[in-house]
Order: sequence, then C-alpha cells, then structure tokens
Amino acid sequence: MCNLYSITTNQAAISDLFRVVNRYVGNLPPMPGVFPDYRAPIIRNGAGGRELALARWGMPSSSKALMDATKKRAEKLEAKGKTVDFKELLRMEPDGGTTNIRNVKSKHWTRWLGPENRCVVPFNSFSEFNKAEGGDIWFALDQSRPLLCFAGIWTSWTSVRKAKEGETTNDLYAFMTTEPNAEVGAIHPKAMPVILTTPEEVETWMTAPAEEALQLQRPLPDGALQIVAIGSKEDRPASDTERRHA
Repeated sequence: MCNLYSITTNQAAISDLFRVVNRYVGNLPPMPGVFPDYRAPIIRNGAGGRELALARWGMPSSSKALMDATKKRAEKLEAKGKTVDFKELLRMEPDGGTTNIRNVKSKHWTRWLGPENRCVVPFNSFSEFNKAEGGDIWFALDQSRPLLCFAGIWTSWTSVRKAKEGETTNDLYAFMTTEPNAEVGAIHPKAMPVILTTPEEVETWMTAPAEEALQLQRPLPDGALQIVAIGSKEDRPASDTERRHA
C-alpha cells in the first residue's frame, strides 16, 4: 500500500504537462512528503477544461468499514455504562479515508469511475515501506525524478475526517493500485500504484469509457523504476555530488 509520495515540480510545469486550463491551488510549495489526509494537487475534468485543484488524500471508506468501526465504538461506550445513539454515532464516525483502490468491481467504487470523477495525481517519487530493507523505500523513473502521475478518482463528500474538526465537506481523492512490477514487488509484494507515463495514457484515463480506461490498471514494465532514496519520510533529491557517490 502506497501511503507516502512526493510532488516537488512547480505548478507551472504541472499545468503545462497536463494541459491545465484553470488553477485553484494558490501558491503551491514543494511537497517532499505527502501523507494520507494531506491536501495535495490533482488534475480533474472541469466545465471549462482541465483543472488543477487541491484535495484531501483519502476517498470515503465503505459503509461496511464505517459500520464496523461504529459498532466497536458503541460496544466500548456501552461497556462503560453510557447510553448510545447509534445513528448519530455512525454519522459522526471519523473516516480518514481510503488512499489506495484495487477492487474496481466493488459497488462502493463503481459510482466514481466515470470521466467526471477521474483525475490524475502528479508525483515525482513514491514510497513503499519495508522495515527489513531500511524503512521507506522511494521509487522514481530515475534519479532526476521526472514528473509522472497516478491514475486516480475524486469526489466532493461530507463526513467527519477528524473528530476535532466535526462534519466538513471536502474534495477527496485516491489512486488506483495493481500488482507490482519486479522492483516494487521486491519491497512490497502486494501492490503498486497505477502510474501513467505518456500523454496518450493520461488522455485515455481522463476521457475514455470506464471499461477502456481501466485497462490502464496494470503495473509498469519490469525495469521501469529505480530506488532513489531509502529510509527518509521525505524525498529530497540529493545533490549531483551525492548522486555520483551513491
């Protein structure tokens, strides 16, 4: 599961590469570490063309997941002798969201697979955690960390993200995952993000019918990625001198 990535390319370059028409991000500083529930840039389809916007990482969790969490909370409260309004408890159950999506046949996800809810998530590198190999293992196309994107979906949703915030309405996003290629599989054998590397793939993901777009839910070819950093919670590219001695 990928729960950490970086986006350090400036917004002008992002806009140029993905043919953005409108920007709704204000000043966009480099983000060497994007974690779940952070606000980060996505590119989505808007009425006037592609939009660069900020959204919180983590799509709504399934009703079953929220129901199970609320039942556990209710049981703990009842064990302390407290009266529980289960309906209200369920409404206010904190949901940090789902960051990675694999099962696109689930009814929970099919509602958001149309072009109006698809997006791409720009990134320069992403991390998979493996304690035995040194912690966070960062992958990119190469040491220069060129701009790429994940295939994602987004929605606007009213929920409780954090108990202290209460109920809020937010734009949310997550990205698709698939079986890993050789490099990622050696670190994290269960999955890797769905990565788009060409303008044609981006166009297909953003505009094609769902059955065609979902053909892109596949790993990159073996050998397409490199490990560019190990152990850090942020990916700050090394200097040229450091790279030569890596």
